[in-house]
Amino acid sequence: MHILMEAETWVAVAFVIFLGILAYVGVHRTILDTLDKRAARIKSELDEARQLRDEAKKLLAEYQNKKGEAEREAAAIIAGAKADAERLAADADAKLADFITRRTKMAETKIAQAEAQALADVRAAAAEAAVSAAEKVLAQATTGKVADALVTQGIADVQKKLN
Repeated sequence: MHILMEAETWVAVAFVIFLGILAYVGVHRTILDTLDKRAARIKSELDEARQLRDEAKKLLAEYQNKKGEAEREAAAIIAGAKADAERLAADADAKLADFITRRTKMAETKIAQAEAQALADVRAAAAEAAVSAAEKVLAQATTGKVADALVTQGIADVQKKLN
């Protein structure tokens, strides 16, 4: 009976009664249900996290593919632009050479025309000088109506031959 007098015994009995009441009321089922619900919630969160991770991996792979395609497109655009620039430069060089050739021909033509005009001007001046000199010589050497007729005919003949 000495055991009944100790406080630890009564604490143990009260604890056992308390556990019995909890078992009778079904607290253990509530605790187990709560733990099961929490485990299910954690499992669903883990599944959702796995799903999100898989989606993220897919998106990453997709964006990496898109990045690779964009880089290839950019390289193709750059190559096309370089080819266009080279073609335009070649066209510009060809047009410049053509322009220089045409300008050279025009200058040569103008020079030839200027030479021909100068030659014609010299011939005309020489003809004028020859006619004038012939007129003076004939005027001094001949006199009268015959002289006038000869001078006029001589001047006409010289002009026809020089022109």
